[in-house]
Amino acid sequence: MSLHIDVLGRLHAMWGAFGLLTGSSLFTPALGPNAALDALGLAGPAGQTAVGIFVVFGGVLFLGGLAALIVGLALSRRAPAARMGALVLAVPHLVLAPFGTALGVYTFWVLLNDDARRAFGRAVPRHLVSVDRS
Repeated sequence: MSLHIDVLGRLHAMWGAFGLLTGSSLFTPALGPNAALDALGLAGPAGQTAVGIFVVFGGVLFLGGLAALIVGLALSRRAPAARMGALVLAVPHLVLAPFGTALGVYTFWVLLNDDARRAFGRAVPRHLVSVDRS
């Protein structure tokens, strides 16, 4: 299971890096035309709305990417909070087909395993432990 946790950490870090790049790239089409429209005196409500949409989506992607990058690095270090953070981030990833869906499912499969719980210092609940009564 250790190999799966390491791979999962790298995948989250890579997904986070792409989120940071995508979020950053959305700020350019927002701020460049906004400055040009202001300089020409043509800034109107439609232009401001478009700029606002780019800024909001860029900010969401940037912050989501930053969170995924931090969680990915923490998973590699086996930080106890990283497991819960990755599980929380896996939920919105499920709707981002195809890679986000695969990453979300793989996150649940790896981190909801009893071996993963132990790797992150969590005790396995007694009702989930099989007892051999032979």
